[in-house]
Amino acid sequence: MKLYIKYMVSNRCKQEVKTVLTQLGLHFILVDLGEVEIMESISEEQREQLNQALINSGLELMDNRKAVLIEKIKNVIFEMIHFTEEMPKTNYSDYLSEKLNYDYTYLSNLFSEVKGITIQQFIIIHKIERAKELLLYEELNLTEISYRLHYSSVAHLSNQFKKVTGLSPTQFKQLKDRKRSPIEELGNANYAEV
Repeated sequence: MKLYIKYMVSNRCKQEVKTVLTQLGLHFILVDLGEVEIMESISEEQREQLNQALINSGLELMDNRKAVLIEKIKNVIFEMIHFTEEMPKTNYSDYLSEKLNYDYTYLSNLFSEVKGITIQQFIIIHKIERAKELLLYEELNLTEISYRLHYSSVAHLSNQFKKVTGLSPTQFKQLKDRKRSPIEELGNANYAEV
């Protein structure tokens, strides 16, 4: 039986879900970002127990098909930007369509309708958050970061960075209190100007 879980965006979340499933005596075949496959069918009571345990961990079961697809879109973007060393060689629209087996126009319209921002804006927000993370580690210079995140140039990255954060990458590095946002919260606010 396949179940879909909201806010599941990291390996830590996957570990938490495994722990919850084990505590409830459920046997999992697969635990991946946003989805779980368990061996048994579960009753409504078990489903409610599972949902409550997930809520206590900051996660939540999803039933709505549109919500499930939105989470899948978000998880592909999270994985693409935050958890892989190299971005896909194809453009994002083709990559998302291929990974999710849906037409990009449908995905884009649904995402905008539900989230209030475009997929492209959501990707930019996450790319800038990843750039902030890489700047904090100080392992890569700005040229290497722009290459890793598939920017056409350092200037393009710098312009988007300033639009999103209000600071240039250099100004951000010089701040004493460099704030980052948890990735599961990115894209929840209105970023229409991106």
